Amino acid sequence: MVMKFVTKRIHAFLDYPVALALIALPFILGLGTSNPVALQLSVATGIAALILTILTDHHLGMVKVIPYKIHLIVDFLVAIVFIIAPFIFSFEGIDAYFYWVNGIAVLTVVSLHKPEAIA
Repeated sequence: MVMKFVTKRIHAFLDYPVALALIALPFILGLGTSNPVALQLSVATGIAALILTILTDHHLGMVKVIPYKIHLIVDFLVAIVFIIAPFIFSFEGIDAYFYWVNGIAVLTVVSLHKPEAIA
């Protein structure tokens, strides 16, 4: 049995740094050598993740219009896209590894999400 320990609160604290990393790391790591989309996709996803986090109904959300459950679904879909993107766009080297590592990390966080207690 897998212990699910990522709470809504823990997830919220991860969202902002991850979004900022998706925006900054492509430049720091020099992504885009195998295909410019490697840089562009991460930056666009980081911006979208930042907006999603701001709009999510959790304690660090600022506008709270998107249900947390929808946020988790979007995270899951992003993880899948990140895992298959290197194959679709022919990313190689660091470009591919960046997407595989991030996709697996997000998939892991989503899969370890602790269901909220019903009050």
